[in-house]
Amino acid sequence: MHDDDFVAEQNRMWSSRYESVGQSFLFGTEPNRFLVDQKAHFTPGESVLSVADGEGRNSVWLAAQGLQVSAVEISSVAVDKARQLAKTRGVTVDFCCGDMLANGWRTSRTPALFDWVVGIFIQFAPPALRQRQFEQIRTLLKPGGRILLQGYTPKQLEYKTGGPSVVENLYTEEFLRQAWMDYTIEYLETYEDTLSEGSGHHGRSALVGMIARKPGR
Repeated sequence: MHDDDFVAEQNRMWSSRYESVGQSFLFGTEPNRFLVDQKAHFTPGESVLSVADGEGRNSVWLAAQGLQVSAVEISSVAVDKARQLAKTRGVTVDFCCGDMLANGWRTSRTPALFDWVVGIFIQFAPPALRQRQFEQIRTLLKPGGRILLQGYTPKQLEYKTGGPSVVENLYTEEFLRQAWMDYTIEYLETYEDTLSEGSGHHGRSALVGMIARKPGR
């Protein structure tokens, strides 16, 4: 599939899913548990970009921790919900509706580089585009900045409680070590948990979490 076609298809698919739950939130309004468990790693005032942010549950939580948060999401339906959630919670997030794989998604308030890039379940990209996705993340991080990833492992195909339906989009520890081999892996764990994140992620799940630091500083 051509890149533009892929982006358009993703926009249609995700917008349809977010619309299907009406005023509710597909993945709930509470932050991802793995992200919350890493709270001690964040320092108030640091700049954070949440990619493929969805309806804002993670970016809004990050902003509530005193971080300077930007978020990019392809679906305008999701961004509208995210803005409402931020208003309800009384926090400020620089939301941008755009394609994280493109160069032109930034707003005038978006920092040039970030202390953190957070990617929670961003496994929508097939291998060819995933390489570009990871390279984009690399260009967004300051020297010494960190990436936080959570994703599903191939065993998730047995549980079918969320995530991609094709094994090529899933992560293993070995894959992540290779993909980020020039970074310092500060945390990497494969584990299972029972998720309750709206109707989108619900039930026993096969997961992997990673924090890696960019060289420099």
